Amino acid sequence: MSTARPTLSATSRSVLGKKVAALRASGHLPAVVYGHGLPSDALTLDAREFDALRRHAGATTLVDLSIDGQKPAPVLVHKVQQHPMTRRPLHVDLYLVTMTEELTIEVGLVSDGDSEAVRDLGGTLLHVLEHVRVKALPDKLPQSIHYSIESLRTFDDVIHVSDLAIPDGVALLTDPTEVVAKVLQPRVEEVEAPAEAAEGEAAEGEAAAEGEAAAGTSEGESAAG
Repeated sequence: MSTARPTLSATSRSVLGKKVAALRASGHLPAVVYGHGLPSDALTLDAREFDALRRHAGATTLVDLSIDGQKPAPVLVHKVQQHPMTRRPLHVDLYLVTMTEELTIEVGLVSDGDSEAVRDLGGTLLHVLEHVRVKALPDKLPQSIHYSIESLRTFDDVIHVSDLAIPDGVALLTDPTEVVAKVLQPRVEEVEAPAEAAEGEAAEGEAAAEGEAAAGTSEGESAAG
């Protein structure tokens, strides 16, 4: 299996400010690359090439960036600014990394398996934590961290950060006592009226019946007179 990193081509950009709208209209994407105390460089990416890259690369995927045909250098896609309506990329921040320098980054958590407390007891799975903070060399950064929810058999069972399987070469920075996931009990709704209310309704019914009987007797006496 090939271990080659995905590649991305870029060209140096002199167009800045509001003029970048013309770049987007022509199928290009403005970007910047920075890192290691170096000043940021303005770049232009091919929008289609970047879209294809995003479909296969996550936040911790190393990408070989070549600027103006020069020797590629490893970068991370640090931030993507998107249009609020169309969600299309508007601007990209690329972070230049050094392979011997550790990085601190947040990695997403992914739950696997089936919970007995959800399946058989009708509970609701609650993902309390969706990311953890880790530190590792760039080529050791995990794309995600998976964990099984099969241990959640009752409503008292809890998965903590300390229960996660962290890959070798990766240091976990998130508090190990934090809760990752648990199952909430289903809500129980009362459908029966309280006994006091039922007794009150019965008493009101009896009083109404007695009132109607008394009225009938009065009317009969008046008619006889």
